[in-house]
Amino acid sequence: MTQRAHKLFTPEEYLAQEEVAQVKSEFFRGEIFAMAGGTPDHNTISANAIAALSRALYAYPCRVFTSDQRIYIEKNGLYTYPDVVVVCGRLQFAPKRKDTITNPVLIVEVLSDATRDYDRGAKFELYRDLPTLQHYLLIDSDAVRVEYYRRQNGDWLFNAYARLDDAIAIPLEAGTIELRVRDLYDKVEFEA
Repeated sequence: MTQRAHKLFTPEEYLAQEEVAQVKSEFFRGEIFAMAGGTPDHNTISANAIAALSRALYAYPCRVFTSDQRIYIEKNGLYTYPDVVVVCGRLQFAPKRKDTITNPVLIVEVLSDATRDYDRGAKFELYRDLPTLQHYLLIDSDAVRVEYYRRQNGDWLFNAYARLDDAIAIPLEAGTIELRVRDLYDKVEFEA
């Protein structure tokens, strides 16, 4: 018995499908991957991160985007929708697109059972191909745990935060902002 090969798509075919799709999808190496919706805790954490970053960046030339904002990584061809994206300065777009940005300085992913390994591993490896990316924040949706990766001199430094009283200092070009772990988990009700 022969196995049927599945169809590979071009980036143009993917983008055309995304314009009319009912659900968001990632695109990588010719394959389209539907993205699952999040749990109430996942969505609460995402909303909290957006609110906390928006407050912290109010006076800075930075913009905070929701998971509806697609990003493109030219070096490896990934199109994806992070949970939260921050761009400082002028927006840069994928060629011939005004809906796909290429210059995030900070990306936040909320970890779930389904995405935890991918977000920490292969996806982070793909994100590191973004020359503008300086900060990567992973927020666990099952327990109080925030993983913060910061690019410094080409290396990625790691810090973990596991107490609600912790504060995360994030040095941006325009100045350092602070996120309180308590704010990221506001109104989150962990399952017993």
